[in-house]
Amino acid sequence: MNRTPEFQNILNILRREAPNRRTLFEFFLNPSLYEKLAGAKFAPNPSLAEVIPIVIRAFFAAGYDYATVLGSGFQFDSRPKQRLSTQSQNANAPVPDRAAFDAYDWPDPDAFDCGILEDIDMPDGMKLMVYGPGGVLENAIELAGYENLCIKIYDDLQFVYDLFEKIGQSLLRYYQNCIRHNNIGLLMVNDDWGFKTQTMLSLPHMRAFVFPWHRKIVEAGHSAGLPVVLHSCGYCEDTMDTIIDDLKYDGKHSYEDNILCVEESYKRWGGRIAILGGIDLDFVCSKTPDEIRARSLAMLELGQKGYALGTGNSVPEYVPEENYFAMTSAVLKD
Repeated sequence: MNRTPEFQNILNILRREAPNRRTLFEFFLNPSLYEKLAGAKFAPNPSLAEVIPIVIRAFFAAGYDYATVLGSGFQFDSRPKQRLSTQSQNANAPVPDRAAFDAYDWPDPDAFDCGILEDIDMPDGMKLMVYGPGGVLENAIELAGYENLCIKIYDDLQFVYDLFEKIGQSLLRYYQNCIRHNNIGLLMVNDDWGFKTQTMLSLPHMRAFVFPWHRKIVEAGHSAGLPVVLHSCGYCEDTMDTIIDDLKYDGKHSYEDNILCVEESYKRWGGRIAILGGIDLDFVCSKTPDEIRARSLAMLELGQKGYALGTGNSVPEYVPEENYFAMTSAVLKD
């Protein structure tokens, strides 16, 4: 169901106001759903320039007021990816120590063209949400290995500071390059911080290594007049005050029922930060379309200000399509 995009709804929600109509929010869908919604196929090994137009058409067709895209091909080369059901966060880390840090071929964000963000046709009323090639903590774990990173905090503290500084500066520059383009409406900083019961690093270490770079990225977005959203999975209760009052994010995305459900999150923090998505992914996968639509409608009724409907994380390929459309129908057909 196509409807005229109205990006102002997203801005209203991120100001914790009521949108002009009920509004959808999602991080990303999946290739088969993009193709179905857009009525187009991805080429084999498509370039970013080939991916973005299909993604935009799909978000438009699904009823969103924005589309989620990468801003360029910038990324850190890390461990080889294997198609496994699980994968260690320690294996094949390319920057485990100072010698590897010095030898690593650090990519330059300025060497990657963001021109695709300007050279695309956007539906009237629609904007882009640019996300990052992983986050500050995610990339540190990917490059150094999780267990090794924790050990290095005590064995080689300067290495850890230098690692986070290099990653943080690069990601900050990536976002600074993206926000120069007029099609950008908001930024998403995607950086998973927690397990089910705690943050990946202790709070003092999060404050020392991770939060300063998030603060700088948010400041860069705000200086350009753009709102900034945090997507972070895992436990967040101990970090929400920092997210809101110190880092000054406009919205928070990613919620799980087995950590803290979106309904309770909205009651606790909805008056201080926009709450985005949150219909638990397991719920969307396992419940009936009627149950999914009912919960979605109830959440929209609860979150009349500062809330947009979506899943707790994203829409991977294992989500039944009829269940995804049952969720979005709460916005599109009510």
